Amino acid sequence: MSGSPWSAVSSCTEACVTGNSPQTGPGRALTLRRYAALAATLAGTAAAGRRLGAAEEVRRRARLLLADLGVTLLCEADGLAVPVPGAGTGTLVVANHISWLDVLALLAVQPATVLAKREVGQWPVVGTLARRAGTRFIDRGRPRDLPVTVRELGVLLRSGETVIVFPEGTTWCSAPGGPFRRATFQAALDAGAPVRPVTVSYSCRGGPSTLPAFVGEGSFAASLRRVAAARGLTVRVTAHPALQPSGHDRRSLAALAHAAVSGAARSPVGG
Repeated sequence: MSGSPWSAVSSCTEACVTGNSPQTGPGRALTLRRYAALAATLAGTAAAGRRLGAAEEVRRRARLLLADLGVTLLCEADGLAVPVPGAGTGTLVVANHISWLDVLALLAVQPATVLAKREVGQWPVVGTLARRAGTRFIDRGRPRDLPVTVRELGVLLRSGETVIVFPEGTTWCSAPGGPFRRATFQAALDAGAPVRPVTVSYSCRGGPSTLPAFVGEGSFAASLRRVAAARGLTVRVTAHPALQPSGHDRRSLAALAHAAVSGAARSPVGG
């Protein structure tokens, strides 16, 4: 896959991740209660059927899953979509990528079609919601499929859909992470759709945290255990001013979006 827009490699490993030690007593009881609440919400999500195709139902389920895990969501915006008067196009939301929790946080703010790697569909928690919400999955081992995926994203944007992508192509332990791959920005150019840069960041008990990161050779189960055992974990979604595609190519759009996301990431994380 050398040279592929999706052949991103992160320098982050499990050593980057700091988190809670295994808990006993009251801490363990809290973790078990969270698992029970999570299982109940997932069962309801699996049984929701066509109702989960409704935007507000996706938002509600995503917020429930975050609450089940004890994660506080902070976002000043009511949504991430950018209205385009007279055009009816959707918005390409581009965010940095740290954790599987990113997907839940973004869907809790803006129900949308998510472009995710194929493996996400097999994960517990996120995979269930992602599949039911109509996520588009991409096989990064098949770079020849990328132009088709970009065309499909363009069709969605032209139809008024909001689309969420993670242009870094892989996860990093914190923001800012890696460079933005440019391919998906072509969908916004083709559709004449605005691009909304978004920064996702995490804190725990008021300080920046790498605890939710899903990087290196770590397993989903281990990451889930860390999150479920955490106290005071917060995810912040920071929406930046939209970028209009007119006058840009995908290189300049990607550069501007990355600058917006990275600039916010270097600011202090609020609790």
